[in-house]
Amino acid sequence: MGNGNRAAPPRLIQYDQWGRRIDELEISDGWKELKAYSQKEGIPGIFYERKQREYSRLYGFAKVLLMVGDSHEIFCPLSMTDGSARVIELLGSVEMKNKILPRRDPTVAFTSGQWMTERPGGSDVSQTETIATVTGRNNVFGPTYTLDGFKWFSSATDSNISVALARTGTVKEGSRGLSLFLVPLRLPLLRSPTDPVPSSTSNNIFIHRLKNKIGTHTLPTAELSLESTEAYLIGQPEQGVKNISPVLNITRVWSAIASVGGLRKCLAIATAYSNVRLINGGKRLLRDAPLHVSQLAEINLLYRALMHLTFGVIRLMGKAECGVAEEGELKRLRMLTPTVKAFAAEKACAGMEEAMTTLGGAGYMEENGFGRSIRDSLVEKIWEGTTTVLALDLVRAAQDPATLKEFVTWVQRTLTSCPSKVATQLGEAFRILNDALSELAFALRKPVAPLVPRGALILTGFVASATFLLEHAVWAHVNLESTCDIDVEVVRRWVVENGLPAAIEEVKRARSAGDERAMTNLAIVFEKSKAKL
Repeated sequence: MGNGNRAAPPRLIQYDQWGRRIDELEISDGWKELKAYSQKEGIPGIFYERKQREYSRLYGFAKVLLMVGDSHEIFCPLSMTDGSARVIELLGSVEMKNKILPRRDPTVAFTSGQWMTERPGGSDVSQTETIATVTGRNNVFGPTYTLDGFKWFSSATDSNISVALARTGTVKEGSRGLSLFLVPLRLPLLRSPTDPVPSSTSNNIFIHRLKNKIGTHTLPTAELSLESTEAYLIGQPEQGVKNISPVLNITRVWSAIASVGGLRKCLAIATAYSNVRLINGGKRLLRDAPLHVSQLAEINLLYRALMHLTFGVIRLMGKAECGVAEEGELKRLRMLTPTVKAFAAEKACAGMEEAMTTLGGAGYMEENGFGRSIRDSLVEKIWEGTTTVLALDLVRAAQDPATLKEFVTWVQRTLTSCPSKVATQLGEAFRILNDALSELAFALRKPVAPLVPRGALILTGFVASATFLLEHAVWAHVNLESTCDIDVEVVRRWVVENGLPAAIEEVKRARSAGDERAMTNLAIVFEKSKAKL
């Protein structure tokens, strides 16, 4: 499905031969097949069937992980479908729940976009210009409005519906004047699979152009104008930012899975290559060269850390959605959701590049897939919030003393749960983790220094991933697993040798830096003397 030209970039046809505006989006067969296959496999339906109860998220995302490396970003629209489904499950009308929640049959399953970004504000939705006007009519889905505005990034332009923010209050109200809407891309929305497909412009949504992106070429990302577009209110008016937050939380976890899945693919290629590549005049395999295996081991450490961090957060999400999470777990989830997205994106891309180099010149060739994987994974550093934006979100979460305390308590509880033998082996690692906890607790205390947030997020990612790895190592030791010694060594190396001590020092430096460093930064960037600033 994803090989060759079957999954190809989309093409926009704006006008027919008579000069009429049609805005037809031509999508490749491979893209359609990837979407249909995913839906048949229960992505994202598994999460709402909940046959595995609070483990449904773990089960579904395990399937996603196996496919994501060669999915051509099909999970971008499916992740937004997942987030939109959660919003509908929590806030939607009865008819929305009956008709729109995920199904496994591709002929009737809806996919959804998410339209927030506009030209003036980017991530700052307080500058949203799209206006919602009440019509006084009611649809089966709820109160009907018309939307007028311009959406700068639509990453699921071929979807059936989208959730969108639009202004029902005044401009002065900023983000507090926004409401959340369900927008059909074509009208009528409800129809039989055998009915003719309505025109692309049937709901007055016009595609201005497809984005020319560095990667994710198969994904149709567009600029859209809404001109008296029909939409249905979700939840209460002027609660749009709050109401759309489940979409953001869910898609951030999907982003982390995409980062880990891309790393997994690149590491698998690099490992397989070492098993067949002959060196030293054809007398020995690359896998028998200690220096080369050392490089692969470093990438493997990163993969293990990101895997445990990501699936640790997924488990918390599953428990939260099923109402069985404890209060402390909910607070941890709040801190770790922005952390896992940003930390995985920051670290996975570097690991993928390192895996590429293990093939030498062969790794730089387009045919092996490294290039597309790296290009596509770069978007995870931006989509659903850059690292800086997410760092500020982490700080907001940690400003609740109970939330920060729960995170610290969880780490400390995991450390004390270690059998004495494991604790002895990890003495240096435990000291570093305790230092990291102390620094985080101090740095995230009000008021947070201006330069602290980004470093604090990276440090939180290191500490959380190390704690999840430690939980696994303790389990392996207690259950006498054959890998228990390796699992303990993985924890030791991850904490001692892979950047955590440096992350502590970075936060200390940022915390102690005053206005002088900020002024110097301005001088360095804009080449002006500090006196002029």
